[in-house]
Amino acid sequence: MRYRTRAGRLRTGPLALIAAAATAAGVMPFVAPVANAAVACTVNYQISSQWQGGFGANVSVRNEGDPVSNWRLTWTFPDGQRVQQGWNGTFTQSGSAVTVAAPSWSPNLGTGATVTPGFNGSWTGQNRPPTDFALNGTRCTGPNVNVNPTASLTSPTSGQAFQVGQPVTFAATAADTDGTVAKVDFIADGVVVATDTTAPYTGSWTGATAGEHSIAARATDDKGGVGTSTAVGIRVIAGQSIQVSPATLNVKQGGTATFGVSLATAPTSSVTVAVARSAGSTDLTAAPTSLTFTTSNWATKQNVTVTSAANGGDLATATFTASATGVTSGSVEVRETSADTSPFEEAFLEQYNKIKDPANGYFRNFSGLLVPYHSVETFMVEAPDHGHETTSEAFSYYLWLEASYGRISGDWAPFKQAWASLERYIIPAHADQPTNDKYNASKPATYAPEHPRMDLYPSVLDSNVPVGSDPIAAELKAAYGTDDIYGMHWLIDVDNTYGFGRCGDGTTAPAYINTYQRGSSESVFETIPQPSCDTFKHGGPNGYLDLFTKDASYAKQWKFTNAPDADARAVQVALLAQQWATAQGKASDIAAETAKASKMGDYLRYAMFDKYFKKIGNCTSPSCAAGSGKDSAHYLMSWYYAWGGATDTSAGWAWRIGDGASHQGYQNPLAAYALSQNAALKPKSATAVADWTKSLDRQLELLQWLQSADGAIAGGVTNSWEGKYGTPPSGTPTFYGMFFEQHPVWHDPPSNRWFGFQTWQMERTASLYQMTGDARAKKILDKWVPWAIANTTVGTGGDFQIPSDINWTGAPDTWNPSSPGSNANLRATVLNYSQDVGIAASFAKTLLNYAAKSGNAQARTVGEGLLTALLAHKDDKGIAVPETRADYNRLDDPYNSSTGEGVYVPSGWTGKMPNGDVINSSSTALSIRSFYKNDPDWPKVQAYLNGGPAPTFTYHRFWAQAEIATAFSLHSELFG
Repeated sequence: MRYRTRAGRLRTGPLALIAAAATAAGVMPFVAPVANAAVACTVNYQISSQWQGGFGANVSVRNEGDPVSNWRLTWTFPDGQRVQQGWNGTFTQSGSAVTVAAPSWSPNLGTGATVTPGFNGSWTGQNRPPTDFALNGTRCTGPNVNVNPTASLTSPTSGQAFQVGQPVTFAATAADTDGTVAKVDFIADGVVVATDTTAPYTGSWTGATAGEHSIAARATDDKGGVGTSTAVGIRVIAGQSIQVSPATLNVKQGGTATFGVSLATAPTSSVTVAVARSAGSTDLTAAPTSLTFTTSNWATKQNVTVTSAANGGDLATATFTASATGVTSGSVEVRETSADTSPFEEAFLEQYNKIKDPANGYFRNFSGLLVPYHSVETFMVEAPDHGHETTSEAFSYYLWLEASYGRISGDWAPFKQAWASLERYIIPAHADQPTNDKYNASKPATYAPEHPRMDLYPSVLDSNVPVGSDPIAAELKAAYGTDDIYGMHWLIDVDNTYGFGRCGDGTTAPAYINTYQRGSSESVFETIPQPSCDTFKHGGPNGYLDLFTKDASYAKQWKFTNAPDADARAVQVALLAQQWATAQGKASDIAAETAKASKMGDYLRYAMFDKYFKKIGNCTSPSCAAGSGKDSAHYLMSWYYAWGGATDTSAGWAWRIGDGASHQGYQNPLAAYALSQNAALKPKSATAVADWTKSLDRQLELLQWLQSADGAIAGGVTNSWEGKYGTPPSGTPTFYGMFFEQHPVWHDPPSNRWFGFQTWQMERTASLYQMTGDARAKKILDKWVPWAIANTTVGTGGDFQIPSDINWTGAPDTWNPSSPGSNANLRATVLNYSQDVGIAASFAKTLLNYAAKSGNAQARTVGEGLLTALLAHKDDKGIAVPETRADYNRLDDPYNSSTGEGVYVPSGWTGKMPNGDVINSSSTALSIRSFYKNDPDWPKVQAYLNGGPAPTFTYHRFWAQAEIATAFSLHSELFG
């Protein structure tokens, strides 16, 4: 999943993640299975015929919950219609209210069972469908049911603090598009503590105990429909409290550093706060020692400067406490660093403390395990379509951040905690992938073609197309004793903002979700978000499955998509951590995590195989040969691998696919080196080391083949032209029989236009060169580095610019391993420039690694210049620059059949998102994400859509902030 900081589109899902019987979707992580509610149901009401004054209708009711005895279906006609004759049930009507009781010959409705009562009726004036269906008193969902109301909590705000005994005041907005709002309940920790029946909706809660509380607003409409806001966390404290930020501070011997102090809540009168050392060395002092907070400035941070005495000796630590009479104090732990500590190591520690400071909002804490958000800010549309989603990419950077901290501090506990969080929240547990034991490795998946336009979906499953066999499933099971896959799913909804929850429960957070599913033209503004475990609870009658694949019938199912570059980065980081910990004599501290990285790398081999395990090379028809053994392996890092299966553990199918398309930006020869050469990371499976040894060679060959005459690295290769084993244009160059693609996998925007893919990939190659001296890596870098430097400017005072978008012409020469071509016709031109802080840091890493091994002075100078320029863009949360987002004008674009742009929904298909947003052929990105309008940043986006200027944001993306921090750490490692 790629993060474009400007343009919108990233990660394409594996076409439609083909299952043996239908498309699939994933599950919520690492929580014990949640039993179905006593009653849960979906209804599809269809008028079969209509004439003047009369009509016929059928009502299909599916039981989604536990078995129901003596089922009873109810609804209310909106226009006074009358039932004249009914069947498949006993009909009674009182006024507009209709009840259909189970017939005596079929009184029960089992889990997954469907009944279809029908009737003939009469109407006058209008004949609108009912919208309030209920089964045994429980509301049903479905395409024709009532649109639930929406609620947005406007007060309190996330992180707000209150004192015990002080009323917690509530405020909310609510709306209902097909009726009226009957009431708004305010809920604290799941309990209703206040209710209001008229707008503006307000309330208060006076019984709050000290501690953390979760607050939400829940609207109920006139038909009984319910909609709940996103929950926010608040703190209730026993009296006034002093807040100190950051909680940990580093200061260089002989230097200074600052921390901020404020009050948690508004005081009734001025408060004088004393700041003093409460423990530790007298070598550390703080000033000022007294701060005054008034009823107006209580929330504004006042800075305290800590000074270290320049007296040498052992490194000191101290605790400084800010206190006041009758007020809960706040403390900061201060640690001295050596007087000769590199300025960039200081910069790492400062950046690290900002990222880990809970007040800055980079993580959500789940019972002591931290899950990184994609960004601190919530309104964001790029690879994830909400800032508080997160990705496997973010988790891999979380590992890197903590590994770098372990290198500097010798404390490996945070690294271990990061892996524990990764394993719990983004690697599916057995409960999330329960039917892998039904997987048949000789028939991995059913073929469905990909398409260049979204309006060619759903894609038809075709079991007549030959697929190859999976050669690694058996050895993986033999090595690890399980059928489950140990790999990260690429996207989770950390706060359950969409409301899918776990397997349709609607509440569990984090929740596995997916977005991209429909070929190379689908941008982030055109996706339809889906749950990774599709139980048909949301969407249409078949959930979301029939938007993507077409089959005779559909089954409830789970599916997951792996982003190989994220798993490969986790392996890369494990290699670095293992080497650093070994140098400290602490390799045993992280031996368990090293073994898990090795295991992840073993399963990552699924990214080396063609999507349907067909033979590699010259495959230009769906009928091309199925593979056997390893002849379906291209040994590259493809765009994804994926797996799925039925949610019903008695069902007889599961599936796995690789991918034949490989992007240069995903290659990680350093991870291949780790898994083939490092004893601690060599995987257990019988052929894994041999596969990764071959992959290391093949990846480096690919990069050499794709290197332009200018030095930049071109797009990639595919074994399946246009995702359907098509025939490429005559003369298309090949690499081991696979075809060159200028922009693999996705085209909106073109996938290899972004400079970030250059730096991410070259950083790994440069790190391999720095670590091993690999001559092949050096040859590539010797050409790439001068090109990148020639297109970079570093000035003073934080002024810098790096390439942003690249235009490509020509193609490489067909690969000849014994005599590679010069690629004279393959050219790259920089179209524009940016101050992308994350990519600037990645670029600096590449230059510094290259300089450290080659001695290239210019590379070191430019790398250090970029890091110095970044330091000029510090703020309270990290390092960031403003960005103008003109692409947000696509948020309200309806589907345009002439251009193929917009959210495509097949004509006649209707469904609903969990919050009631309707999905149909008129949908836009915004209309199926109405929660965007509740975001604090929405007004400036709305102003833009109304014709105003493009909005500007200052985003703090987790991966970028971690990339910056680890770039500082790398400099101190190589040159400090």
